[in-house]
Amino acid sequence: MKSLFIATLLTSILFPVCSSNADENVKIIPDVVYGHKFGMALTFDVFRPQGQPNGAGVLFMVSGGWHSRWTDPKNMLSRFQPLLDEGFTVFSVRHGSSPKFLIPEVVNDVRRSVRFIRLHAKDYGVNPDQLGVWGGSAGGHLSLVLGTTSDKGNPKAKDAVLQNSDRVAAVVAYYAPTDIREFVDEKSPYYHNYPALQFDADLADDFSPVLHVTQDDPPTLLIHGDLDQLVPISHSEKILKQFQDHKVQAELLVIKNAAHGFKGEDNTRASQAVVKWFKQHLLKKQE
Repeated sequence: MKSLFIATLLTSILFPVCSSNADENVKIIPDVVYGHKFGMALTFDVFRPQGQPNGAGVLFMVSGGWHSRWTDPKNMLSRFQPLLDEGFTVFSVRHGSSPKFLIPEVVNDVRRSVRFIRLHAKDYGVNPDQLGVWGGSAGGHLSLVLGTTSDKGNPKAKDAVLQNSDRVAAVVAYYAPTDIREFVDEKSPYYHNYPALQFDADLADDFSPVLHVTQDDPPTLLIHGDLDQLVPISHSEKILKQFQDHKVQAELLVIKNAAHGFKGEDNTRASQAVVKWFKQHLLKKQE
C-alpha cells in the first residue's frame, strides 16, 4: 500500500488533471499504437498545432515512478500549450507501466516510440532530425537514457520500426535520477517503493545516464529544485559535470526553494525554459 500511495502521489505531481477543453487550433490524434506487448497496445497521443507548425516535434515521457497512466488528452492540453503556441508538435508517450514492467522493458518501449515517430515523421509533419524529448522524475530519467544511449537502428531488422534510429536532437529533464545503481539495491527504500527498480542489479549501469555521456550527445537542459529530497539535486549536478567534461552543450537551471514537483511560478519558469531550449536547439536548422 505504501508503494502504491507514493507512486500515485508522484504521478499526481507530474501529471495534474487540467480542466481545459481542446483548443480549436490544436488537432489531437489520440491513442496512436506504436507497438504491442503481452497482447496490449503501446500508445501515444499527438497534439498538432493547426496554424503554422514549425516542423519540430517533442516527445513527452508520461512517467512518474516509471508508472505510466492514460488520461484524456484534453486534460494534457494546458501542459503542452506553450510548445503548441510556438508551432511544436507534441507526442505524449506512454510506456508499459510499473509494477508490471521493469526499467529495462520500459526503456525498450520509449526507444521504440522514437523509432516509430521517425518512421512516420511525414505523417505528423515533423522532421525526424528535429525531435526533442522531455520528462520529469522517471520521465526525466527516460529522457536522459534516450539522450545518452541512442543507436542508429538495425537495418537488417524485419520490423521496419526497428530499422530506424532512436536518436533525439535535444533533451529536457526535470529532477531526474541519473544514477540508479544505489536504487536497485534491496536495502534501498527506492527499491521497495518503486517496483520498476526490482531488476537484476548487474544491469543498473546500463540504465544510469551519468555513466554514458559522450561528446555526441544532444544539447541537454536539466531543471532541478534545490530542496528536492526524493531525487537530490546532486543527480543533476553530477551528470552536468559529465556533460561539461565531454563538451556537450548542457545547462542546469536551479529552482530555488523548490522540492520534487514544480508549482505556480516555479512551474511557469520551468515551462518557459523548456520552450526556449527546444526553440534554440530544434529550430536552428531552419534559420
